[in-house]
Amino acid sequence: MKKSILVIALSALAFAPLAASAQHDPTVGGAPMYANKNIIENAVNSPIHKTLVAAVKAGGLVDTLESPGPFTVFAPTDDAFAKLPAGTVETLVKPENKATLDKILTYHVVAGHISTKDLKDWIKKGNGTYTAKSVEGGSLTFTMDMGKIKITDEKGGTAWITTADVFQSNGVIQVVNSVLMPS
Repeated sequence: MKKSILVIALSALAFAPLAASAQHDPTVGGAPMYANKNIIENAVNSPIHKTLVAAVKAGGLVDTLESPGPFTVFAPTDDAFAKLPAGTVETLVKPENKATLDKILTYHVVAGHISTKDLKDWIKKGNGTYTAKSVEGGSLTFTMDMGKIKITDEKGGTAWITTADVFQSNGVIQVVNSVLMPS
């Protein structure tokens, strides 16, 4: 009997790290996102980021988002891209539009490892607003709206963080519900 209890106790200890890591890996669109994988490795497995992944590939940005970073990506979902006027995505992924596509995609990236806690702290310190410079060079403005973080782009469009703090080996994905547009 003591031997059985010992075996059960040792088994529980052996599997405890696996259970703990499973609890810390969030899901996006039902797919697990692993903190030990990079932004691209996780994004390709997200069923709600197929358009974003295709755009990143068309823009030639895969190598950049696989690099050490760190980067914070405000990642629009497929539904976010679907809100754009008909034909926009199909036009952007054409080779002759690579510069425009790259501008839009890099506008969704901020250098650094930025959590929603960081954003909330900076918004508070900024008397209700925080502005970050994107990798593209434009500004993203962050505010709190009904308890959620709202992002306003340079054209006045808005997006909200819908899935927060998806930590990666080379940064953070903050899932957003709209495509942000630089000026």
